[in-house]
Amino acid sequence: MIPKLCILPVLFFVGILNVTAQSPQAFFDEADALFGKYVANGKVDYKALHSNPQTLQIALTTAKNTRVSISKPDEYQAFWINAYNLAVLQGVLSNYPTNSPLDTKGFFDTVKYDVGGQSLTLNDIENKMLRAKFDEPRFHFVLVCGAKGCPPLISQAYRPSVLEKQLQQQTVLALNNDSFIKVTGGEVSVSEIFKWYREDFVKEGKSEINFLNSYRKEKISPNSKLSYYTYDWRLNSK
Repeated sequence: MIPKLCILPVLFFVGILNVTAQSPQAFFDEADALFGKYVANGKVDYKALHSNPQTLQIALTTAKNTRVSISKPDEYQAFWINAYNLAVLQGVLSNYPTNSPLDTKGFFDTVKYDVGGQSLTLNDIENKMLRAKFDEPRFHFVLVCGAKGCPPLISQAYRPSVLEKQLQQQTVLALNNDSFIKVTGGEVSVSEIFKWYREDFVKEGKSEINFLNSYRKEKISPNSKLSYYTYDWRLNSK
């Protein structure tokens, strides 16, 4: 029998967990409200968000106290995608006004955020929590780094129930965008994302062009010469 004096601290601890633990649904709802208010046409109204940062702080606090399991992959992926995008907004605001996320030293690999019960950098979220666990190149079209060179941030949260549709939609949108995939004659110029993460796009003997054509409406000749244009690190501000 457990002594009564021992039971009270255990019950108190369990009570604390019940108070602080947040459901993933609450996080998705808060993220959705924030993106819907401050994001339009892929651009972020940082000025307005900087003037009223409470919404972001609330969402990040919920993210800090939310726990997701890889046993529920759609919920897990949706959580970490939204957490990444919200953390980017926080990173920008911490040095606002700014012209680029790169103006903040260690923006991607040093600055840490408390999310999902862990202290992680943006690179940790992308590479350890997502890429290391899933063979999913479409992550690169929904993780938005705060720069104009990124695929656009959407004005809603990524949600488990529609995640597959959202991943597909954003990938198709990016790879059919003439400013993102530039085809001229026998040449195709692509974002440096395809250079930095080349291993994600050339699996099973496929080339980058094979990958592009999997999502493009107007196919690119497999004999086209591939090049990479310089990434645009200017802030994706409204």
